[in-house]
Amino acid sequence: MRSLSCTIAILCLVLGGTGTTMCAQSISEVDSKYLEDQFYIGLGFNFLLDRPSDVVQRNLSYNLQMGFIKDIPLNSDRDFGLGLGLGYSVNSYYTNLVASNETNTITYEVRSTEDFTRSKLETHAIEFPLEVRWRTSTPADYKFWRIYAGGKIGYVFSGRSRLVTDENGAQGFSNNDIQKLQYGLTLSFGYNTWNINAYYALNPLLEDSTSLNGTEPIDTRVLRIGVIFYIL
Repeated sequence: MRSLSCTIAILCLVLGGTGTTMCAQSISEVDSKYLEDQFYIGLGFNFLLDRPSDVVQRNLSYNLQMGFIKDIPLNSDRDFGLGLGLGYSVNSYYTNLVASNETNTITYEVRSTEDFTRSKLETHAIEFPLEVRWRTSTPADYKFWRIYAGGKIGYVFSGRSRLVTDENGAQGFSNNDIQKLQYGLTLSFGYNTWNINAYYALNPLLEDSTSLNGTEPIDTRVLRIGVIFYIL
């Protein structure tokens, strides 16, 4: 919408006179209904909380997310409202926790990092974010502060365990122990382009029945911290 306003402004300079007045009215009309921050892309680091004893993170456990959030202003200034969206995310979790799938039974054990090159869980999910949005934006201000708080639900449509060793190379399998439905709290805040984004999972990464060596429950949850960029 703002790019349209800029185009109209240029036409105003060309037309002059009465045309300028008409253009000013049009710009005011367009800007009074402006929307913000409807497309997003983010990068983050996944911290695993409540890990079983001796489980350590290694390599870069990353997150990539992107999507669309419908901006729904709730006041005339359009600086307070809701956001409801649809997105996609991919997450990798690198640890020394090794998953094995033998005779259709998935087991977990902690191994020395000298025994393998990489061990990870990877998930691909469709996400549904919901935000309460506050910002200092105006129709003419392109740089502003924002605080967006809320939550999101994710549906994991693909989850895999993968192990890379010098002896056997890369091996992987679809891991049904990964929770299909994942949900948590979100917070984004920042100024202009740079914004901090955080996510705290309210349910474990793996199913409740999952255990280490058949004894110790694996109730690991995710804390994700990164940056997020909003467009249009």
